[in-house]
Amino acid sequence: MGNGTSIGRVRGLGSAHEGTHHWVHQRLTAGSNLILMLWLIVSLVRLPNLGYETVQAWLSAPIAAVPMILLVFSVFYHFRLGLQVVIEDYQHDETRIVLLTLLNYFTLAAGTFAIFSILKVAFTATTTGAPA
Repeated sequence: MGNGTSIGRVRGLGSAHEGTHHWVHQRLTAGSNLILMLWLIVSLVRLPNLGYETVQAWLSAPIAAVPMILLVFSVFYHFRLGLQVVIEDYQHDETRIVLLTLLNYFTLAAGTFAIFSILKVAFTATTTGAPA
């Protein structure tokens, strides 16, 4: 026998069995955000100053650039998960699909921009003298 009423089974209503997966991912990204943000704060506090040259030299090391990229992934994925829930809970008409699509495009674009910026800073050598 199936779950729910017979009319509910016919209409396809009921649990989509996606809630637990979404909840677990949101909690995992929250934990990774906490750990990676603590790492970032401690790392920045330990720098002698926050000038571009100092931060660029620090970020050019893989031990700094890789966790920064992981932080970007984690933050933007967590952001998307959270706003997806808000849109699904409070938007009930056809604009829901449009808003979810815009949310996905925005998080992908902003995350890509952030990762590109990290890689540009990490791989750009500081030049002394006139710019090339």
